[in-house]
Amino acid sequence: MNAELQERADTRFQASLAERGARDPREFYRGLLRELKEADPEAYATMVEAWRTEVIEPIAGDEGDPLELWIRFGIRLAATLHPGQTVAVAEDGRRVPHSPPGDAGHLLLHFPDRARTRAIPLGIPVEPSAAQRATLDLLVNGKTKLQE
Repeated sequence: MNAELQERADTRFQASLAERGARDPREFYRGLLRELKEADPEAYATMVEAWRTEVIEPIAGDEGDPLELWIRFGIRLAATLHPGQTVAVAEDGRRVPHSPPGDAGHLLLHFPDRARTRAIPLGIPVEPSAAQRATLDLLVNGKTKLQE
């Protein structure tokens, strides 16, 4: 991949995050990519190509909303690795409809269909509400006691 293309995409993406006051979701996607690479190298290669053609190239070419493109990629990545459903959690802890890029104040989780598999974070607000922190603790981290 062209370093100039990558740098342009990163610059546009960082500006989009700053404009929305959103947290960078790529930290969650890196772990999913590593897991996919180990579990299914062919699917991993497909997702790397999708990253290049559906995320980096459009962002660098000033096409589409950078955060929306990354969120769509994250949802596809999570579903490739763990088929299931992606939901948004509002500040009050209630499930709300999600449409990428969604609201920067919403918690975005992917729930695998496979039993006994924890939810996968795809987007966490910069400052999650108490209800969102409790949701993360229970559904992602498996903690059953409220944190102070």
